[in-house]
Amino acid sequence: MANVAVVGSQWGDEGKGKIVDWLSERADVVVRFQGGHNAGHTLVVDGRTYKLSLLPSGVVRGKLSLIGSGVVVDPWALLDEIDEVRRAGVDVTPETFRVAENACLILPLHPLLDHAREAARGSARIGTTGRGIGPAYEDKVGRRAIRLCDLADADGLAPRVDHLLDHHNALLRGLGAETFDRDELIEKLRAVAPRILPFAAPVWHLLDGARRGGRRILFEGAQGAMLDVDHGTYPYVTSSNTLAGQAAAGSGLGPRSIDYVLGITKAYTTRVGSGPFPTEQDNEIGQALGERGHEFGTVTGRKRRCGWFDAVMVRQAIRLGGIDGIALTKLDVLDGMEELKVCTGYETDEGRTDRFPASARGQAAVRPVYETVPGWSESTRGARSWAGLPAEAVKYIRRIEELIEAPVALLSTSPEREDTVMVRDPFGV
Repeated sequence: MANVAVVGSQWGDEGKGKIVDWLSERADVVVRFQGGHNAGHTLVVDGRTYKLSLLPSGVVRGKLSLIGSGVVVDPWALLDEIDEVRRAGVDVTPETFRVAENACLILPLHPLLDHAREAARGSARIGTTGRGIGPAYEDKVGRRAIRLCDLADADGLAPRVDHLLDHHNALLRGLGAETFDRDELIEKLRAVAPRILPFAAPVWHLLDGARRGGRRILFEGAQGAMLDVDHGTYPYVTSSNTLAGQAAAGSGLGPRSIDYVLGITKAYTTRVGSGPFPTEQDNEIGQALGERGHEFGTVTGRKRRCGWFDAVMVRQAIRLGGIDGIALTKLDVLDGMEELKVCTGYETDEGRTDRFPASARGQAAVRPVYETVPGWSESTRGARSWAGLPAEAVKYIRRIEELIEAPVALLSTSPEREDTVMVRDPFGV
């Protein structure tokens, strides 16, 4: 059976929640493979809205849901989220949900450092969520992180905390911030251990068994390709790899386990936080897109910047991420617009280019080259077949396919999961 990786092809917030929920009904196992609780997915299931940050979307459907070792986990935030979905009637137990025992933890000191560094940057701040994701990944790479399995080692925990605080307290002092108390941190970890350890498991082993048993696996990504720490708009990026290649390393399965990569793509473009945005419309058009699309971050509530569809950026994301097809979302937000624009290239001081520059200065200097296409007055909201779409909407979709050099596999026409046009089932069923 096919295994599918779902990733964002823009700057995140593309509507992955609905698509992953739609696909999870066809999957047997759903696994998160990168990021942390800085990324949110909103699901609407039977009229009830679920806002998930760490829990894989499959948990709402009762599917085996896993968090891989590529994710950094705030155990307190995770337990709060579990309690919240339980109150909504979703049963979360170690039989249905597991966390990689080798996953690195986000600790209470990490948000402190996140906020202190953003404050020190002033106007040059990155625009992080302040959840401590970056500092936690730094600890992982620096080989000083506290991992989930370390909570079971009562004798070894204190020396690990001492090593960690030698580093972090020096940084906090240098930033003029309050240092973190050693005994307080150890006590917090010992208190949370019995609550979170029942969910710990060798996730790679569970996934290997699922793969060998012919079960369908859905790899659930967070954020988007242009926030990838290597290939995104650096330094205005997240702290992990967001491309489909990370699905293998971040879950513990080999790359040949992924049979299809689906790139979630919004019919226009949005971005949260700082950083370059060539097609941004800081005007009435951008405001209208934001209002129609309810463009506010699931996790932070921050207003999203809005602009026209950037085919250059999406095409680059498709090539970088090995995306086989896209799920085009929020087409209905464009209903009623007399004309639409699509970015087909960039102008630079050196001439025209068909790719996003690597340097921050180069990214900030590009000027979009637009192609204007007619809009449509009819509604696309709720359409469940091509026949239910206005002719101009179909032309817009076909032009996007040509420009990004990838087919539309799924088309979403509202937040409701049933309002989906399936061109190709990524699972091949």
